[in-house]
Amino acid sequence: MRREPAMERDEISRATFLRGAAGAAGLGALWAMGSPGAASAAPAGNPAAPGPGSGQPAESGWSPKKPRLSTPWTDQVSPRNARFEYPRPQLRRERWVSLNGVWQFAAAGADERPVPGQTLDERILVPYPVESALSGIMRHEPRMFYRRRFVVPRSWRIGSHANRLLLHLDGVDHRAEVLVNGHSLGVHEGAYDRFSVDVTEALLPGARTEQELVVVVDDPTENGDQPLGKQRVAALDPEAPHNNLYYQPCSGIWQPVWLEPVPRAYVEDLVVVPDIDAGTATVTAHVAGDAGAQVRLSLYHGDRRVASASGPAGTELELPVHRPTLWSPDNPFRYRLEAEVDGGDRVSHLFGMRSVRIGQAGGVPRLLLNGEFVPQISCLQQGYWPDGLYTAATDDALRFDVEEAKKLGFTTIRKHMKTEPDRWYDWADRLGVLVWQDMPATATGRQPPNQDEPSDPPAAGKARFEHELERVVRQLRSFTSIVMWIPFNEGWGAYDLARVAERVRGWDPTRVVNEMSGTNVADYAEGGGQVADLHNLGQHYPGPAPHPDDGRVAVIGEFGAFGYAPAGHEWVAGGSQPNQKVSGARELTDCYVEALGIVAGFVRDEGLSAANYNLFEDAELQVNGLYSYDRRVFKAADRARVIAANRAVVAAARGLDGK
Repeated sequence: MRREPAMERDEISRATFLRGAAGAAGLGALWAMGSPGAASAAPAGNPAAPGPGSGQPAESGWSPKKPRLSTPWTDQVSPRNARFEYPRPQLRRERWVSLNGVWQFAAAGADERPVPGQTLDERILVPYPVESALSGIMRHEPRMFYRRRFVVPRSWRIGSHANRLLLHLDGVDHRAEVLVNGHSLGVHEGAYDRFSVDVTEALLPGARTEQELVVVVDDPTENGDQPLGKQRVAALDPEAPHNNLYYQPCSGIWQPVWLEPVPRAYVEDLVVVPDIDAGTATVTAHVAGDAGAQVRLSLYHGDRRVASASGPAGTELELPVHRPTLWSPDNPFRYRLEAEVDGGDRVSHLFGMRSVRIGQAGGVPRLLLNGEFVPQISCLQQGYWPDGLYTAATDDALRFDVEEAKKLGFTTIRKHMKTEPDRWYDWADRLGVLVWQDMPATATGRQPPNQDEPSDPPAAGKARFEHELERVVRQLRSFTSIVMWIPFNEGWGAYDLARVAERVRGWDPTRVVNEMSGTNVADYAEGGGQVADLHNLGQHYPGPAPHPDDGRVAVIGEFGAFGYAPAGHEWVAGGSQPNQKVSGARELTDCYVEALGIVAGFVRDEGLSAANYNLFEDAELQVNGLYSYDRRVFKAADRARVIAANRAVVAAARGLDGK
């Protein structure tokens, strides 16, 4: 085996990995627990974020509301610490300015239009949803105006015949219209993907001229046919009766807003497809402004350039990767790709050399990573926070959910009914955690608690769902950690499973498609994907395991849900609704360890590839988590037993050879 510096060595052998998995106590020491909210090292190479002190006009008058529960990071949030980290790790440029911070805000009537130059009465902290305490508003509005001023740095040389200025909005729920200096520059619909607007032609002249930016947002929540995940207006009053599967709406701007100068011809997307068997990485650079521009690629292993290629934009360029260092949960090494375009644009991109496919192990089809079967023991994460709702208070909070899952011995996270900011996936890439990515469901068609009753979404809703699903897949496919797409969950808004699964495979043939997690819940037999996925909740026994006979792999998409409400950490005191109620920390631990022992037997004896525990963290009234909603309480009594149970599932694969 080739010796490499730390984090840059070859992937350890499967046997070594499994030997380590069997020693849970040793791994517990390796992943020693840190206190929530502890300072974390920032990803290497992140450009420093120009915050409020960068010469941008600043608003005053914001103050946070008091959340029902605070997290260890709530008090760290301020106008000077409003998620100013570099927001797009997979397509980095050096020059950018964050527009996060205090904005003017106003509720708006259905037909009301913003008046250019008019000051709005309230103040909101971007990028926290309007319903969140951290936003400073903490109420729901179906239509709203955001306004702020900005100044374009003179050194950016923005103009019709020079550089262009892009405005990026990484997440706005749901419909956003962008106006600069009174000029409407476009409308975007969809909460779960970023969009960008070229604002160059709308800028006022002058090096230090203040420009006006207004964002008009409409969010119908469940009154529309758009993807919205688990958001429901009924949850706005936590103490009113409502289904514990539904949580508060998260309207408005909920991800970073920022400015970036680019040349007239610039890279707008990089698609990298690693092939570990051939020892290559195939790169397609999509260039805006000049589709035929020449692109030069350089590949780096650490600081050493190991390959280069050049050719026209929009074509597949092949980079040789000799004796590749493979990305895996044990060794999340990433190569750095530099792409340059004639005209001066230069971007960097990080990716791992790894493969995801279905192959034989132990005589049945299994999920293979780099040609080897390591069981994917997963936890389901909702990604909700009591202070910021859809938006984690700080980057350390965002990192906590990923890092803590790995410390507990999980190899995988199922990101449920929600997408995350790019930095969340970057942490998964860096820390070596696999990701199953759900698409947020619509509020049309089948819905809990009656998702087994056939009901077809409207045609417009289907078109909207698939359009946003495609944008989500294409945006997130750059992250190495994502290994599975899940278009539908338990029948929620489900339709045409086979056709939708085939569409997803067409957009990204490099990952596994699970057409619907929990087909048994919805009594929905239509297939088309590559995974047989059962949900086994409502009982202490985590089975049965699926036994497909058509080449699909078997997974348990949800099991467990052992819940109790820790005193002082409930969303509503006395109002929590666990799926499988347990008496407290000791019983939760015993039930968890027993269930994981059965899962390990399914892996060894019944062909199971993966299992996903429900939940990692509580969410509002749903208290099935290993952590409380505020992330302050680890709810099991014995952390070491939880880690050992998770690692025993991985160790159960010993002797099952992948082909």
